Amino acid sequence: MSQADLLAQDPVFQLKGSMLAITVMELAHNDLARLDAQLAEKVAQAPAFFSNTPLVLALDKLPDGEGELDLAELMALCRHHGLRTLAIRASREADIAAAEAMDLPVLPPSGARERPLDPAPKKVEKPAEPEHKPSKIITSPVRGGQQVYAQGGDLIVLAPVSAGAELLADGNIHVYAPMRGRALAGVKGNGKARIFCQQMGAEMLSIAGHYKVAEDLRRDPLWGDAVHVSLSGDVLNITRL
Repeated sequence: MSQADLLAQDPVFQLKGSMLAITVMELAHNDLARLDAQLAEKVAQAPAFFSNTPLVLALDKLPDGEGELDLAELMALCRHHGLRTLAIRASREADIAAAEAMDLPVLPPSGARERPLDPAPKKVEKPAEPEHKPSKIITSPVRGGQQVYAQGGDLIVLAPVSAGAELLADGNIHVYAPMRGRALAGVKGNGKARIFCQQMGAEMLSIAGHYKVAEDLRRDPLWGDAVHVSLSGDVLNITRL
């Protein structure tokens, strides 16, 4: 069974492979018990597809009548089935507030440009100056299961990063210690972001959605060394630091 056949079977929710190799899951309901059963069925059909898959949760398609959603419980359910939530796509204020409370990136709703314009004239205001956010500095070890996100800036880690941990940043990521987890720089599409690590042993390295997993990284001659990772087109370049 192909991936396309698998994703086309269930009308209740859709899993779409994006251009940046990050899966988007569009929810049509917030019944988590029902979703758990549906995901379990999908995993049984294609276990490899759901193994540590980077995920964007799309909540902007939920019907107006759906009640409040427990975002933390939803993310835990997805993680149980191998889906690792990197961001959400939402329009409801409660969902956005829940994501911001967890330092989870919030993407704009799908089709936002297709909404009808308000015929009432509006006052044209000068765009706000972009807010400069300082680098986020982590001095304690990042353990498996932990997720650290630097919104609007760089992430600097001065301690080891264990397998199963996730580092995310809108800007660059610096790890001045052994790096065994996942590092995702430029998560909002910044292709100029870089990753620097003192000892590369990562499960995954990603810039602007383009990534290499451990199987590819272990074959690199710089595995275990200090490296600098940049993006050239669609390809991650790994050079000695």
